[in-house]
Amino acid sequence: MNKKQFSRDFILVVIGQIISLFGNAAIRFALPLYLLNQTGSSALYGTVTALAFIPAILLSPIGGMVADRVNKKNIMVVLDFSTAVLIMAFSFLMGEVNLVFLLTVTLMLLYGIAGAYQPSVQASVPALVSQDQFMAANSVINMINSFASLTGPVLGGILYSAYGLRPVLGVCTVCFFLSAIMEIFIHIPFEKQPFEGTIWTVVKKDFAESIRFIRQEKPAIGKGLLMICGINLFMSAMIIVGLPYMVTEVMDFPAEQANTLYGFAQGSLAAGGLAGGLCAGLFANKLRVQKAGNSLIICAASVFPMGLSFIVLHSDVVCYMIMIVCCFVLMVFSTVFTVQMMSFIQAETPQKLIGKVIAVVLTISMCAQPLGNALYGVLFEMCGGFEYAVILFAGTVSLVIAVSARKLFGKLG
Repeated sequence: MNKKQFSRDFILVVIGQIISLFGNAAIRFALPLYLLNQTGSSALYGTVTALAFIPAILLSPIGGMVADRVNKKNIMVVLDFSTAVLIMAFSFLMGEVNLVFLLTVTLMLLYGIAGAYQPSVQASVPALVSQDQFMAANSVINMINSFASLTGPVLGGILYSAYGLRPVLGVCTVCFFLSAIMEIFIHIPFEKQPFEGTIWTVVKKDFAESIRFIRQEKPAIGKGLLMICGINLFMSAMIIVGLPYMVTEVMDFPAEQANTLYGFAQGSLAAGGLAGGLCAGLFANKLRVQKAGNSLIICAASVFPMGLSFIVLHSDVVCYMIMIVCCFVLMVFSTVFTVQMMSFIQAETPQKLIGKVIAVVLTISMCAQPLGNALYGVLFEMCGGFEYAVILFAGTVSLVIAVSARKLFGKLG
């Protein structure tokens, strides 16, 4: 990393991200788990989490367009303050409003805010570091995300299991307020672009420009994006829905212990992301997008031991440990792949388009997530007693997609 990366502004971005993402990880862990504990329904859990993704899909492109025209610092500050207020509102209304309705609306708003927030963070990287350090900078951002995702569910799970949901809500509210205050002091270089017409006119124009760039000027980005959608649909969604359902509802653990164990399972995913970000940073000069498909193949292969363990083993403890290890490995190589792809996109995209293109990439890649969540919610409930079949199905389809991705990325010059 060069000196510019360790500037005051970069350090403030890093610290603000740690605090904000910790709060995000904890609240996204606690709210769906609370719903699953109260209802015991994987179908309802999958449906609610699927609905939560819809605002993120819709607001992500708007966030990208705005990120190119508004000071990115201001976007981060406003959205973090808004998240803190939203969690406070949920805390006051809990017990007064129908739980499923309140939780669904809250999660939709949380995911929507995050969808508008992330393009600003990713688009700020090229403004703070030089192009030859994109890989290292993205590794740092991914490591921060993974570190927060590691500590958030683990500490949130312990706090939730011991004291219930309200203390988790209080801690998360404080996190978002602190992050917003920290971000006020960040300076991100900003060149104002014209904003002609209504916001919908601008969004439509910018979205069309980004799609044209991806399809015509850089078709490799578009093809890679389709592969990512497939992985999100068949593998990521299975992990999101299957992990809490298997640990808290299928495995024979006491309720409070199951919640804590699920927190550690989420922590294993985050620990894998942290390790993957560290590896991507250490080996940044050796990582090439042409080899990105290999990472996806390892991710897909790591799903199979999870399913097979439920067939050949009869110990929930052993099956849980295998799941933990597999989740760790999966996230190591998933993070390496993400860093490779994001660095490739940032390097290939002009500065004036970076926010828009990243927003479109994030938006399209997320489109498969709600479909996958709803699908696996139903599949796990339908296949009661044969949950391993759902896991093996996810691994098989993901492996086919990963092999195709390796051929695609291998052709990039």
